[in-house]
Amino acid sequence: MPILRAAKSEDVPAILALIQGLAEYENEPGAVHATEELLAEQLFGEHPGAEVVIADVAGDAVGFALFFHNFSTWEGRRGLYLEDLFVKPGFRGRGVGALLMAHLAGLAVARGCARFEWSVLDWNTPAIGFYRSLGAVGMDGWTVQRLDGEALVALARSAPA
Repeated sequence: MPILRAAKSEDVPAILALIQGLAEYENEPGAVHATEELLAEQLFGEHPGAEVVIADVAGDAVGFALFFHNFSTWEGRRGLYLEDLFVKPGFRGRGVGALLMAHLAGLAVARGCARFEWSVLDWNTPAIGFYRSLGAVGMDGWTVQRLDGEALVALARSAPA
């Protein structure tokens, strides 16, 4: 069974490799723009934007969960948002993902979070089945909206100075 631990700055190369593994799994290997430098700054710099938990087996990072806090105005409390969960193929089906999810649920409870949530691709039926087995429910009626690239820049430029 792996040991779970908070990532350290020296884990950045392993974190990037796991992110690339996730992108390959999701059939988007060319979509990763993250670099070791960006991850080091964003995860371990002056104002970290997220946290990472590593599943470690004999010094090998075999899985990870990257998460951050959001906020529910209706609940009046923060929540824990799982951005990415990935387990290397050779370690799937061994409870690593469930261990990571249980750890994050424990963090959410300990930190007084109102909820623990994440998104999953609609075609990823193995992941959906896994999440349902943990007690998660789909949020029917909600769709993810996104601004990025030129659309994000254009909207930002339209703001009054």
